[in-house]
Amino acid sequence: MCTDCVQKEYPNRGNTCLENGSFLLNYVGCAKCNQRDFILINNKTTEEDDGEEIVTYDHVCKNCHHIIARHEYTFSVVDDYQEYTMLCMLCGKAEDTISILPDDPRRMAPLF
Repeated sequence: MCTDCVQKEYPNRGNTCLENGSFLLNYVGCAKCNQRDFILINNKTTEEDDGEEIVTYDHVCKNCHHIIARHEYTFSVVDDYQEYTMLCMLCGKAEDTISILPDDPRRMAPLF
């Protein structure tokens, strides 16, 4: 992973968790070949571990194949909620939780 290729290391992305793709606004350019071109995704793997889906891949420079960052995305269902996380030097860090029920009990207004 290369700190010189990104504008900010692990930016806070709130609840925006990317399963694939790249956060190009944080990409300064390749520190190895000094080009700012498309970013490729290499070595993508999807694993399931105890009900948790883990997707990992490398962000790689299109021109010289320099590894810019390692991306990790996780998905799991805990109780009545889907939980997502993302950790990547380029794309940032984020977490999100969404109810699998039609009406999210956490967002229900009290009746009285």
